[in-house]
Amino acid sequence: MATFDYDLGILGGGAAGLTAAAGGAQFGAKTILIEKYKELGGDCLHFGCVPSKTLIRTAGVWSLARRAKEFGRPDLTFPPVDLGAVMDRVHSVINKIQEHDSTERFCGLGAEVRFGHPKFVDDHVVELDGNRISAKAWIVSTGSSPALPPVDGLADVPYWTNETVFSQITLPSRLLVLGGGPIGLELAQAFQRLGSQVTVVEFLDQILGPEDSDVAEILRNRLEAEGVEILSSTKATRAESNGSGVRLTVSPARGQGETRVLEADALLVATGRKPNLTDLGLEAAGVEFTPRGIITDARMRTNVRHIYACGDVNGQFPFTHVAGYEASTALTNIVLKLPRKSDYTKVAWCTYTDPEVASIGLNEKRARQANIEYTTLEENFQENDRALAEGEELGKIKVLIDKKGKLLGCQIIGPHAGELIHEWVAATWGGVKLSTMAGAIHVYPTLSEISKRAAGAHFAEKLFSDRTKGVLRLLFHLKGRACTLPDEAK
Repeated sequence: MATFDYDLGILGGGAAGLTAAAGGAQFGAKTILIEKYKELGGDCLHFGCVPSKTLIRTAGVWSLARRAKEFGRPDLTFPPVDLGAVMDRVHSVINKIQEHDSTERFCGLGAEVRFGHPKFVDDHVVELDGNRISAKAWIVSTGSSPALPPVDGLADVPYWTNETVFSQITLPSRLLVLGGGPIGLELAQAFQRLGSQVTVVEFLDQILGPEDSDVAEILRNRLEAEGVEILSSTKATRAESNGSGVRLTVSPARGQGETRVLEADALLVATGRKPNLTDLGLEAAGVEFTPRGIITDARMRTNVRHIYACGDVNGQFPFTHVAGYEASTALTNIVLKLPRKSDYTKVAWCTYTDPEVASIGLNEKRARQANIEYTTLEENFQENDRALAEGEELGKIKVLIDKKGKLLGCQIIGPHAGELIHEWVAATWGGVKLSTMAGAIHVYPTLSEISKRAAGAHFAEKLFSDRTKGVLRLLFHLKGRACTLPDEAK
C-alpha cells in the first residue's frame, strides 16, 4: 500500500482552500495548504469582497451626507476626497481580517502552511521549491483572475482591474468602466459617489445581464440619477494612451450606429474572470480542464478520483460562499467518505450596489429559459414603513411560485437586500411554505416585513374574495361594509 506525506494537500489559500484546510485538520487529517502569494486569504480578502465592500461603505457614507437636506438638515459643502486616505481604511480592514487567516491560526488547528508555486509532477505529488510533496488526495482551489476582453490596444495602455484598483491613491476626474456586471457597477457607483465622473460601457442590452430586465432598470435609473453614464449595447473596439490618460473607441454592439471616442483619466476593466490554471502541471496529473475551468462532478471530483477542484477554478459559481460550500462538499467525500453532492439550485447571491440586488432560485428570465410556468408576487419598498422612515423606498421584492404555490425563487432590489434574502434562503433550504412565512410574526417596523407581505399576497385574493365574504355572511350573518367611498357608490 502506497504511503504519502499527507492525507490531504490543498493548492490555493482562498475561501475554498482555507475552508478545506481548517476542516481537514480538525477532522484529524494530516493537511498541507500551499499558497503562491505571501499571505492567505485569496482574491476575496485582498482584491474582492472585503476591499470592495469597505470602499462601498465609505462611498455610501459620503453619498448619505450629501442627502442631508432630505433629512431636515442644511446642505453641506464637501472638500475633495483623499483617495489615499480612503484606501488606507480599506487596507486596515484587510489587515484585521488577515489575522484570522494567519499561518499561526491554521498551525494551531493542525494544518501546515507553505508558500510558493506548486506544480504537479504526477497525480499524487507536487513539486515546491525543488521539494516533492505527496498527498493521498488533493484539492485544487487556485481561484481566478481578471479576464481581458478582445479590445485592440488594451494590453498596451494603463488600466485597472480589481487587483490594482485598491492600490490607487489619486481619485480620477473621469473614469471609464468596461463591464456592467457586479464588479463594474459596484466600483462605478463607489467612484462616482467619491467624486469621479464615471462612464460604464456594457456590451449586452442591459446591465446585470443574468437579472430580470425590470430589476436591472431600477438599478440603472438610480446610477444615472447619481450621474453615472451607462452605454449599454456598446462594444469597445480600441484602446489608446492619451497622455496620462486613456482613449477608448466604442461602437454599437449590433447593427449600424455612430462610433464614439471616450476619454478618461483611468480605465477599469471588469469584463469577467478566468480560472487560474497555468503552471499547475494539471497535464502531468492527468486532470481534464477547459478554458472555463477544471471539470468536476457534483462531488467536486475531477476525472482523477482523488483530485478535487473547488471555487472559481472549476468555473461554476464565482462566489466566495460557493467556494466554501464546494470545499465542504469535497471534504465530506475525502475525509468522511460520504457521497455528498453540491446543489447549485439553492445558491443565493448579491450585488452590493445601492440599492442592493439579491437573488435565490429562479427569476423570470431563468424560469422562461427552463419553460417553467410561474406566478410572480411583488411588493414595493415604497409601501414599507421602515423604508420610508429610512428614506430608502426605492426597489421591490419579486417572489416566483408555481401553480401549486411552491416557492421557485426570490429577487430583491432594495435597501439591505443582501440581508433580507436570507429569510428566503432559509425557506428554500428548509422547504418552508408560503403560508408559514405569511403567518409568521415579523417585528415592526422592519424592512423584513416586505417578505411577509409578499408571501401573504398569494393568499389575499382568495382569503378576501367576494365568495369568502358571501359564505361568512351566510354562516355568521355579517352585515358587510360600513363605509363606501363616493366613487365606489356610483
